[in-house]
Amino acid sequence: NVSDAVRWVLGEQSAKSLRGGNMQDVIFAGTELRKPQGFAYVAITLDNSDRALHIDYDEVKVSRRLYRSGESEYKINDSACRLKDINELFFDTGIGQEGYSIIGQGEVERILSGKAEERRELFDEAAGITKFRKRKALAEKKLDNERADLVRVSDILSELEKQVGPLKRQSETARKYLELREELKSLELNLFLMETDAVRTDLKSFTEREQILSQDAEETEKNEEQLKSEYEELEQILEELDREIEEKRNSLSELNLNTNELTGRINVLQEKINTEKRNAKHINNRLGLIAQDKQEKDAALEGFISEKTESDAAAAEAKKKAEEAEWILVSCDEEMMLLDQKIQDLKNSVIDIINERGDITAKGQRFEAVLEQVQVRASELNQKLLKIRTEEESLKKDVGAGEREMQELDKTQASLEESRSAVLRRKEECTKEVNRLGLLLGNLQQQYQADSVRLESLRNLAERYDGYGNSIRKVMETRDRIRGIHGVVADLISVDKKYETAIETALGGKIQNIVTDSEETAKRLIEHLKRNRFGRATFLPLTSIGRGKEWDPGEVMKEQGVLGIASGLVHTEETYEGLVRYLLGRDLVVTDIDQAIRIARKYHYSFRIVTLEGELLNPGGSMSGGAFKNSSNLLGRKREIEELEKATEKSLKKAELAEKELAAAQERLEKAGREIEE
Repeated sequence: NVSDAVRWVLGEQSAKSLRGGNMQDVIFAGTELRKPQGFAYVAITLDNSDRALHIDYDEVKVSRRLYRSGESEYKINDSACRLKDINELFFDTGIGQEGYSIIGQGEVERILSGKAEERRELFDEAAGITKFRKRKALAEKKLDNERADLVRVSDILSELEKQVGPLKRQSETARKYLELREELKSLELNLFLMETDAVRTDLKSFTEREQILSQDAEETEKNEEQLKSEYEELEQILEELDREIEEKRNSLSELNLNTNELTGRINVLQEKINTEKRNAKHINNRLGLIAQDKQEKDAALEGFISEKTESDAAAAEAKKKAEEAEWILVSCDEEMMLLDQKIQDLKNSVIDIINERGDITAKGQRFEAVLEQVQVRASELNQKLLKIRTEEESLKKDVGAGEREMQELDKTQASLEESRSAVLRRKEECTKEVNRLGLLLGNLQQQYQADSVRLESLRNLAERYDGYGNSIRKVMETRDRIRGIHGVVADLISVDKKYETAIETALGGKIQNIVTDSEETAKRLIEHLKRNRFGRATFLPLTSIGRGKEWDPGEVMKEQGVLGIASGLVHTEETYEGLVRYLLGRDLVVTDIDQAIRIARKYHYSFRIVTLEGELLNPGGSMSGGAFKNSSNLLGRKREIEELEKATEKSLKKAELAEKELAAAQERLEKAGREIEE
């Protein structure tokens, strides 16, 4: 077991050499009294004071740890390393994985009876050339890869050379286009000068009309100022009348007060008279006894009667004054109504003048619009005229040439020319078809090459996890060695292009979270990051996330502008539906920020809202928005790869079909050429 442990810690990979069925057999399986272990661990410490090993340490400690999950860890002096590093450390020392210092059971017989190649490995190790043989093999492998790359580059160059001809024709077309464009510029310049003269003439007439309208406007403004002054005078008159009415009302109030006072005194006197009448019986009974008192009372009564008469006269006079004051008040109210009517009429006239001025301004604007339309229409007519003249000259030339050609053809070989013309037309059609198919094939090949390069670039970015953090890339590099890694969130979901920005904004940093099957896998990955100081990462174990509850937003879904819950707009496998609800189940997607603000206010900022352009409203009222520069678009990368794969496949099929059609057209063209020669 000690020799097996030494072979194992130095990198032995064959379980059969360690007398086991698989590598997990080296882990202690337990007994009746001791529980089994979860891993196997061996460390060997070597004296390196003579620097036999090419490492700058006096002591070298090599350790290996194997878990039941199949994951292995190698360390040199407690620093993580690769199996390759350990093998290279013990090259040419005789004690490596393939060394001769450790001879197990049956090894001597195998060496003596083995093939010459197997014995040569031992001799190479003893001679100290194993390391160089390994390096040579690695260099040869790299050279083979470089040769394959050179072959690929040659293929690309050959494809590009095929495109030189079409590109040359395109460059000639472009050069001709530039010449025609310069000629067109000069013609347009002359046309512009002609139009400018016409516009100046029209502008002069419109300027004269504008001066007339300006004079009318000045007169209207003067009338308006005059009306304003009259309106101010009327307002002053109205204020004076208001003061007079107020004074009249005060006088009327004083008269009413005096009238009430006199009426009270009359009532008091009337009450006294009544009292005296009630006492009259007593006075009659005692008339004889108090005759002298009666005379005094009669005298007092006459005085009271005279006083009553005076009071009645004063009351009548006060009533008359009140009636006069009331009549004055009525006349003042009528006069005030007349003044209000006059003021209203003046206001209406001012409004009419203002409206008339607005109509004049609107007419001026309409005249300007009509002028612009006339200018545009004149430009179009001039262009049409030039085009018609050019076509007319061309048609005249074509007609003349056609007539001359007809005269010549009528004189010579009329019977043979019909068949020859038919073959020529067929050949011309074939030539055009060949050229068209050749150009189409070149375009398809160019498109296929561009799509292929773009697809390969995107695949390389996806394989390298470009755009993700360093810790994410380091974790995904261990995907083949550590089981249980499902991938990052962006790789597990797909979204329609319309919602990519909204979903990526809703996910935020969670789009780079790593999904694992359990907490144990996440724990091992975290230890891997800590041990190698690769940074931090967030993991989402499926066993702890659960299925998640469906959020019922209620009446929110009926609001204008609501597109749905973010989790409902994402496509994923059934395994990750609970994860999607956990990440996006409470995010609402709306059309724009105005609708988002309206909905958030209505429901008191109680949930997250994200717009199609990436604005985010958080619970509580905080808002996020703006634009990112050089966005990685992690969600769109997968979609773009799928689209490019379909596009390249479609382009390849079209190119193959075009090649077949081109071959058939070339064959028809050759056949037409033979017929013409015959």
